[in-house]
Amino acid sequence: MAKISKVVKNEERKRKVALWAERRAALKKIINDPKSTTEQVDEAVIKLQKMPRDASPVRVRNRCSQTGRPRGYLRKFGISRVALRELALEGQIPGVVKSSW
Repeated sequence: MAKISKVVKNEERKRKVALWAERRAALKKIINDPKSTTEQVDEAVIKLQKMPRDASPVRVRNRCSQTGRPRGYLRKFGISRVALRELALEGQIPGVVKSSW
């Protein structure tokens, strides 16, 4: 089980990313537009740099919904490999069975 503080901090990051998404997208559009002047690009870069670090979607970490574990995360199920194994052995995940040969 992950520390609760880490899970809470990650949730706060998700909230900030959603809050700043439109503004970041607008600035990124100005920066990447070939028709923008150098002054516009420089101004947009400065504004982008002044935004909170946690507003960047790269800083959000995928975590297991069951345990909060940050490593061994499987996107298809939204849980870690450890939790997947436990749930699969209990028969809680439809269509997943333990292999044997």
